[in-house]
Amino acid sequence: MKITLKDGSVKEYAEAKTVLDIAKDLSEGLARVACAGEVNGERVDLRTRIDHDCTLRILTFDDKGGRDAFRHTASHIMAQAIKRLYPDAKLAIGPSIDDGFYYDIDSEETFSADDFPKIEAEMKKIVKEDLLLERFELPREEAIRFFTEKQEPYKVELIRDLPEDAVISLYRQGEFTDLCAGPHLLSTKPVKAIKLMKIAGAYWRGNEKNKMLTRIYGTAYPKNADLEAYLTMLEEAKKRDHRKLGKELDLFMFAEEGPGFPFFLPKGMVLKNTLMQYWREIHEREGYVEISTPIMLNRQLWETSGHWDHYKENMYTTVIDEEDFAIKPMNCPGGLLVYKSKPHSYRELPLRIAEVGLVHRHEKSGALHGLMRVRCFNQDDAHLFMTPEQIRDEIKGVVRLIDEVYQLFGFKYFIELSTRPENSMGSDEDWEMATEGLRNALEDMKLDYIINEGDGAFYGPKIDFHLVDAIGRTWQCGTIQLDFQLPQRFETEYIGADGEMHRPIMIHRVCFGSIERFIGILVEHFAGKFPTWLAPVQVKILPISDKYTEYGMKIMARLKASGIRCELDERPEKIGYKIREARNERVPYMLVVGQKEEENGLVSVRSRFEGDEGQKDLDTFIAEISREIETRQRREEKAAEDVS
Repeated sequence: MKITLKDGSVKEYAEAKTVLDIAKDLSEGLARVACAGEVNGERVDLRTRIDHDCTLRILTFDDKGGRDAFRHTASHIMAQAIKRLYPDAKLAIGPSIDDGFYYDIDSEETFSADDFPKIEAEMKKIVKEDLLLERFELPREEAIRFFTEKQEPYKVELIRDLPEDAVISLYRQGEFTDLCAGPHLLSTKPVKAIKLMKIAGAYWRGNEKNKMLTRIYGTAYPKNADLEAYLTMLEEAKKRDHRKLGKELDLFMFAEEGPGFPFFLPKGMVLKNTLMQYWREIHEREGYVEISTPIMLNRQLWETSGHWDHYKENMYTTVIDEEDFAIKPMNCPGGLLVYKSKPHSYRELPLRIAEVGLVHRHEKSGALHGLMRVRCFNQDDAHLFMTPEQIRDEIKGVVRLIDEVYQLFGFKYFIELSTRPENSMGSDEDWEMATEGLRNALEDMKLDYIINEGDGAFYGPKIDFHLVDAIGRTWQCGTIQLDFQLPQRFETEYIGADGEMHRPIMIHRVCFGSIERFIGILVEHFAGKFPTWLAPVQVKILPISDKYTEYGMKIMARLKASGIRCELDERPEKIGYKIREARNERVPYMLVVGQKEEENGLVSVRSRFEGDEGQKDLDTFIAEISREIETRQRREEKAAEDVS
């Protein structure tokens, strides 16, 4: 049998091998850190036997699939510990999540964070016991009987809801057995660093009509040093929380009258408009035209687009003149109507149409989170219409544009290629062609990417860009989606060189994603210390006393005339206090003015970047900061002086 590995190399074996056997054959070091395998795109245990030709990836903790297996095992360890400590507790579900795991529990006991040390101690005992995780299968009725006898009603309900032909797999570790599809680690031993994080309520199966369960969250790492680094990152994240900084910096607010609907304040609007000015500048340069489409369109349109069938639960609807309407959750259908509004020739293609459109999506109240998860936001959409021959070049052009944007803000990123989901529309041939179009463009550009099976949009595969911020967190923002479906459903056409009508190919793409969410990410990435070009207030003028307020006002007038955003602190406070306040506002530059400055037409410059930059001629300062703003320079901070 031939095993094709991640790097394209092929290993041949005369007999069946487990994933672990193959990992050992490749490297003993790899086998020691292996968490799971991926066979033909499907995640499996290391104990899985392979007896046929296939592709194989060995997944470690550094891979998402490996982390999921590791932390899913941790969730089972926690469940086992809870059953040991609280035998009457009933178990619901316990999956891995992006930053850890959780388990939902039904118990007469009231859990609190005070119980964490006891549960953690029991979990560590289970880890030391080095219990093997054994997978086995049971027939449906036998599985129901098994969990009925164990008085686990939630497991019974889950089994009864499975399809009749579903494989029912269980995992046993010591005295504990759980219903689970896996994969898992081979034993409990590798889960050395564990931390329980928080408690929340969760309705069974997410339905508010069902019983409220206790959800205990935790995280786990192979090494204590990694766990400590994660906890340190969380502390830093608290300091950077955009909700806290947004309030402190007067950027945005939320009101009880509109949960999930953000209000942008004057300084927040400056930030937002500056960001959009940059967006418009680069899109005009790249040959995009900007449009605006209505916020509400009728049901027929959303049926044509497929959203009414595939996305209705996320849409706000209303009735006008006895006709169903929906507030747009996406800009795409409006862009298609614009394309269809007049005939097109192949000579016009590619046609790049951009829109920063306000969209609304119904989010559950529990999912709302500052600007990161809202119910209305501006999406920086673009829809590119092209011939099949133009696909690769257009995708590469979009990738280069997105790369330019992220580099400007200092973001590193990684790329995922997401393939066809279960809930999708279109033929296998179209999906294969679209997926290959994206894949070929990435390979042409020699870009590394991860395959994310089954996470594409319902109308096409996509490339997702995951940003890595200043403290190592990841955020999914930019996306490129190749779509053969909507052009067909909307019957879009162009006249080809042969004089016949043809169907264009369509790309959906965003750079920022949600503008609101991107601003939230920027606030946390920069900890509110925006680059000068983006800062709502770029310069704060600080007179030493009210005697120099008039000179400060003259400076302010000069700065404003040069297009520099500035404020004058006229308060009768000591200069040290004014400087500290300006620092708390994250202002890039402070101009301190007193007698010497006024007499010589100078300003004393203090910055976030260098601290005290000394006295400068005002014209010199204006020229320097104007150049910094114009080039969108991102200066690094080198000094943090104390001011008494």
